[in-house]
Amino acid sequence: MTSQMTEDFVKALPKTDLHVHLDGSLRLPTLIQLAKDRNVQLPSETEEGMRELVFKERYASLGDYLHGFKYTGSVLQDAEALEQVSYELAWDNIHEGVLYIEPRFAPQLHVNAKTDLPAVIVAVHRGLKRAKDEYNRSEAVQVHGRPPFEYGLIICAMRMFSEGFSHYYAQLINSHPYSPRKRVFAMASLELAQATVAIKREYGIPIVGFDLAGQENGFPAEDHVEAYQYAHKHFLKKTVHAGEAYGPESIFQAITDLHADRIGHGFNLLSPWLIQDDHVDKQRYITDLTEYIADRRITLEVCITSNLQTMPNLKAIHHHAFGDFLQRRLSVTFCTDNRLVSNTSVTRELMLAIDAFNMTPRDVKHCLIYGFKRSFFPGSYIEKRRYVRDIIDYYERVEREFGVDAEHANDDLSDPE
Repeated sequence: MTSQMTEDFVKALPKTDLHVHLDGSLRLPTLIQLAKDRNVQLPSETEEGMRELVFKERYASLGDYLHGFKYTGSVLQDAEALEQVSYELAWDNIHEGVLYIEPRFAPQLHVNAKTDLPAVIVAVHRGLKRAKDEYNRSEAVQVHGRPPFEYGLIICAMRMFSEGFSHYYAQLINSHPYSPRKRVFAMASLELAQATVAIKREYGIPIVGFDLAGQENGFPAEDHVEAYQYAHKHFLKKTVHAGEAYGPESIFQAITDLHADRIGHGFNLLSPWLIQDDHVDKQRYITDLTEYIADRRITLEVCITSNLQTMPNLKAIHHHAFGDFLQRRLSVTFCTDNRLVSNTSVTRELMLAIDAFNMTPRDVKHCLIYGFKRSFFPGSYIEKRRYVRDIIDYYERVEREFGVDAEHANDDLSDPE
């Protein structure tokens, strides 16, 4: 790691988090308090106990990793809790220099007899906006010239679910006892896409994208074409969890069938041995897919710590695919995935990558600026250009303050695309 790339410098840099799940990013003390107030039983009532039993440094499997969502989801069943954790998430990011975030969540997981779909989304927006307004009125922005904090919401559909996922999903399944289960999954995602467009328009909420999350293997993206076609025709930008627990074919489906503008994780993009179709030239398939993604600047939302925790075969950070992504000059951005479940931050993700892959200041700058460029910014194109320009100017100010040379004299980073 270059001596210039200190943690203080990285923390001061303007950053984004384009892949952060709201229900995986609570403050642990808040989770414990919300559970007490709502009579939700936790395995422990102390932070130390929860770290030992639930939110660990390493997990045995993806199932072990996902176990904690049982508890976070249980406390996020009312508007007050959703607003609180959204407000705190915004400030947690602001405090480490993350000035643009796109929290994603599956509202259907939080719908129940007392809280409907609009109420869920409005509550999340309200918490984020309150933090944004407080910070953007602060001395840091108004006097010292830090860029403002901005955010957009990404609404998640689920590839699959069961009655135990939520009150909403249980009702949906029980209302369609004769429909194939995959058809019910498709119904839920289409309904969510339609609701997302309507709520965005009716409430003026900065909903910027649509996502597909959940178990990848066995539940292909093509099952949700209807929902994504609706989102596409209504100008919602699109990201898809793909290439995390399945191979390149999942990423191919995301960009061809679902019109994905970005890919969540994309870890297995360069893994020809995971291609299921034995009738194709697997290496050629990888080359063509990667070249298309590179040329179209389809950004990969890289989550290093999360991948290390959920992929038993990934033994060390320097084995992560990010090193190959960097060499191929793919558009990548660092994300946390789940701040609580992975016990991480954007600053920590960056420091891990800088150390493991010997990133130069120039490498870091490209990755961070691409986070802003390839964001689903909620304003107009002109406003996005202006915001990106302000970010670049501030970035270079931080470089000067820390005496860091990013070797950017010949780079054109001013265009937001």
